[in-house]
Amino acid sequence: MDKDSQAVTELLNRALAESGLSQAAFATALGTSASRFSTYRSGRTKPTAQFFLRAGRIARALQAAHEYRIMTSIDTATAIREARDEDWAWRMLLQGRDHLRLLLGRRDGSEAAWEAAPTTTGRAGFDTLLAVLTAREFQAAGEDSPQWTKVEGLADPWVPAHPFLEYDEIIEQTPDYLADANIFVPARDLVTA
Repeated sequence: MDKDSQAVTELLNRALAESGLSQAAFATALGTSASRFSTYRSGRTKPTAQFFLRAGRIARALQAAHEYRIMTSIDTATAIREARDEDWAWRMLLQGRDHLRLLLGRRDGSEAAWEAAPTTTGRAGFDTLLAVLTAREFQAAGEDSPQWTKVEGLADPWVPAHPFLEYDEIIEQTPDYLADANIFVPARDLVTA
């Protein structure tokens, strides 16, 4: 293996270690398969310069987010998937979204931790909602939305049960950006202190 290829594999291995993720999870975060990432790490296949730079940037951001004790997209999806009930899943979603706001406000590159594509929450509604809310936060901060947030709306409307609003009230109080994704949640349910 030539020196440049060896340097690339060493830096990818370092990025994997910095990310704190398994090879499969880091590959998913980067938008590739574990087997493809393995070929990059071994030097059998050369990654594009863009992929190589992205791997390092996202790994550093994931490491920084963990040092700050701030949830990433990956942490948020995992917390939703492991939630003991629907209320806890909502809390984890909103906490993750609020942590994203903190990272976007830092302007130090740590927001790239949210460019990492998460695995599924186990529920299509939450997967789509996480993507839509993430895209919205990036756009509000004047940043490009991560690739993984570019999702189609749900095929069927998702109208989570509400403790005191009727169906029509939920529909009426849903922001357009959520309704466009076929998700119906009142705007006030997305507000946190």
